Amino acid sequence: MISFRAPHDVVLVDYEERLPAAREVLVRTLYSGISAGTELTAYRGTNPYVTKHWDNERRLFVEGTPTFSYPLDAWGYEQVGAVAAVGEGTTTVRRGDIVWGIWGHRSSAIVAEEHVAQHVLPEGVPPMCGVFARIGAVALNAVLDADIHVGEVVAVFGQGVPGLIASQLARLNGGTVVAVDRIPRRLELALAAGATTVIDAGATSAASAVKDLTRGRGADVVIELTGSAAALHEAIRSAAYASRVVVAGFSQDGADALRLGEEFHLNRIELVSSQISHVAPRFSHRWSSERLERTVIELCAEGRLELEALVTHVVPASQAADAFRLLDERPEEAVQVALDFT
Repeated sequence: MISFRAPHDVVLVDYEERLPAAREVLVRTLYSGISAGTELTAYRGTNPYVTKHWDNERRLFVEGTPTFSYPLDAWGYEQVGAVAAVGEGTTTVRRGDIVWGIWGHRSSAIVAEEHVAQHVLPEGVPPMCGVFARIGAVALNAVLDADIHVGEVVAVFGQGVPGLIASQLARLNGGTVVAVDRIPRRLELALAAGATTVIDAGATSAASAVKDLTRGRGADVVIELTGSAAALHEAIRSAAYASRVVVAGFSQDGADALRLGEEFHLNRIELVSSQISHVAPRFSHRWSSERLERTVIELCAEGRLELEALVTHVVPASQAADAFRLLDERPEEAVQVALDFT
């Protein structure tokens, strides 16, 4: 099991494994993907849950004992594994089934049969695709919030894993996709995945480039998946008058670069927060986090969503510290990093 003993301190620790009880399943982890957004906040010690207390009833961060404290064991939400044993009375899954889920960076987990049965990978889908179910759901949730229409220009800021998936989904929705990032390798992946145009935000003003591409109008909708306040400001500047910016990045930096008295104010921009714990109320009678994940896997199975190409590094779990250091210090070298527990 991977444990953060303190910020920037990653170790492997042992834990006691048990056999599955009735209607339970023992899953052996094959691969565990690292989220370069959420998990790095825990790795760096910037996650608000480790610095503040979350009052769940009032849905408010308050001063007090942090909700989580170090060591943080088995963080992570991008797992895929094989069913190794089943408990008494289990009938809907069998040994050898490949399943996706959330059980953290650990070599095995006990999961309820009812839950596992809903997460069996379709036959023929490579196991590695299973690590994208949850992060893909993040991207799909943002695309639903964006409310894209055929023929609209969609600017996607940030071409990390969720951005690359969101760009593909926006194209499937009929959008003309403009992918924005500062890392050439990610822009190359975006083009390969179907973006019509890419913009190197490190070389030019993304907002000016988007305006030029749209004859001065701006993007019909913008999806921000960088977690950077400066990028969010540029995303707002890129948007057409009275249009929408979906904010799905997990921002940890200060907001000095975010000028709400400029284009946001003058252009009547709508900011929409998109977060995977919930779907928008207007969709909640039809969509759930479970359906978001399943849709990502189904699109992959149908060949309509490219996921395996996003994996740049597969690292033995024993070298997890190196994997996190890579993402923290040299993000330009990696996209999806997966830990190999086999």
